[in-house]
Amino acid sequence: MMTVRPLSPALDRMFSLNRELDRALGDAVTRSASRVWHPATDVIEQANGYLIALELPGVQPDAVEVVFEQNTLTVRGTKAPTVQPAEDAELRIYTAERVSGAFERSFRLPEHVDGSAIQATFQNGVLSLSIPKKPASQPRRIEIKGTEPAING
Repeated sequence: MMTVRPLSPALDRMFSLNRELDRALGDAVTRSASRVWHPATDVIEQANGYLIALELPGVQPDAVEVVFEQNTLTVRGTKAPTVQPAEDAELRIYTAERVSGAFERSFRLPEHVDGSAIQATFQNGVLSLSIPKKPASQPRRIEIKGTEPAING
């Protein structure tokens, strides 16, 4: 059974701010000559870490760069246009709805993640990033040892 619940309030605000900044900067860049797109993204918190999944259909894995610096995870890359005509070819496009061009998403992560253990996989057009929490930040159960003999009744 999967439970969908909001992240901690601070983390939720951080990701909301990231989305708004991406949207604002994307709108500003879109109005200029180049076109920027933002891959659909899921961010999930688990007991032992975080999972970030980005939809990158049509993007080659070698066209993607993932960088972790100062608790900010940045994913950037380029999606090539679907049709690239020869220079002297005549081309008539009736509909062009699929986006192409540069993309970049940044995620500010909490201090308690283990940046040296981040793993990335790319399968079926989805980039999955596994970001573990540091062991010290994970909850642990503490055993209670008795110092008095048990009372037998």
